[in-house]
Amino acid sequence: MSSIPIPLALALALAGGPGAPVQAAGPRAARGAAACVACHRTTSPSIVADWKASRHAAVDVGCTDCHGADHTTATDSARARLPTPDTCAGCHEAQVAQFKRGKHAFAWAAVKAMPTFHYQALAVREGLKGCGGCHKLGLKTEAEAKELKETAGGYGVAGCDACHTRHLFSKAEARQPEACKTCHMGFDHPQWEMYESSKHGVRADLKRLKAIPGSAAAPTCQTCHMQGGDHEVRTAWGFLAVRLPMPEGDAQWTADRVTILQGLGVLDPTGKPTARLAVVKAADVARLDQASFDRERSKMLATCSTCHAARFAKEQLALADGLIRDVDHVTAEAIRVVAGLYADGTLARPKGYASAFPDLLTFHDAPTPIEQRLFVMFLEHRMRAFQGAFHASPDYVTWYGWSELQRDLTEIRAMADELRRAARIDARLGAGSAPAAPVTAPGAAPAPTR
Repeated sequence: MSSIPIPLALALALAGGPGAPVQAAGPRAARGAAACVACHRTTSPSIVADWKASRHAAVDVGCTDCHGADHTTATDSARARLPTPDTCAGCHEAQVAQFKRGKHAFAWAAVKAMPTFHYQALAVREGLKGCGGCHKLGLKTEAEAKELKETAGGYGVAGCDACHTRHLFSKAEARQPEACKTCHMGFDHPQWEMYESSKHGVRADLKRLKAIPGSAAAPTCQTCHMQGGDHEVRTAWGFLAVRLPMPEGDAQWTADRVTILQGLGVLDPTGKPTARLAVVKAADVARLDQASFDRERSKMLATCSTCHAARFAKEQLALADGLIRDVDHVTAEAIRVVAGLYADGTLARPKGYASAFPDLLTFHDAPTPIEQRLFVMFLEHRMRAFQGAFHASPDYVTWYGWSELQRDLTEIRAMADELRRAARIDARLGAGSAPAAPVTAPGAAPAPTR
């Protein structure tokens, strides 16, 4: 008896199975698309060519099935409907349901939750040229879709085409690790660079080059993060590797996590939850209960154990967990150094801050150079250290992560000493006249309210 789950078997049957040959457009789709093709083979021939080569064309899914029938002339193109995940759900109900439960569905909410997102240029945001270009795959409310239409033409409401690019919408494409490369690379999430240079990625390349047998184990991004084709795509630790509950019996890690949560603005300086915690929950940025962590860790252990001994897999993941503990300690030490500058008045509380405490989520809009350094430490170097551990990348763990964290802490301590020294000199020079003002950054953008 086949062990393929029924939904997957149905999907394979509908698609003609893995590696199914491209078929000519079905008769209904060909007839329904004829009017569209007559114009678009001249105005946008590559779109037509992609559609003709797609499974959609082969199974009679035509232009109007996704775009509606309201656009009929060259002057009314704005009437063409732009598909959303709900459009795709008409045929791919199970996959869209999985997607809606996963982290990709929260991508737009997550980027909008960042307090300085609205400081960025329109092209970076709703124009989809920067952060918005990857985070667009997240679900949008009607109000957000309307905002996109008014500010940037209405593009970016689809989601599924982030991996199954239009108009091929190919499963074969989305199953390749390169499908993840556009977004999972660079400053704070270089998973592609880590994977590509890891033994997992190297073996995948060698397998495609036929340098090693086709039966050789060579996991891709999808092998580990989309087990069985599941479109939910989650990880145990989440993007920021910040979670609850606190580690039982580990006072140091608990204290360090509290400091990081304070730096993220979800706890105030006294340790009480802030309004930002509700935003983090809504955007699903962090794992906030043990059951969520355990569920994803169990899935990953099962996946790892198909290639490795279960004991080895468990030990390796535990070592990576331990590295998070260590990088949290270094990061928390740096946050406390900067927090101390606020506490003693060396740094003034920026306008709009709810408390005198550094805010890691202001990112590059942090108001002082020392806080800019702290932002890079947290979002680049801390991320690279722990992500490298989970992606089998020794160089990223050491030289792009741990080494940089140590250098960051040293420089932040030195910068704090210099700020205090300058404040003392200013105070002496200003004795008998107006008191010296605490240090602020000239021309800094107004800081957001936590």
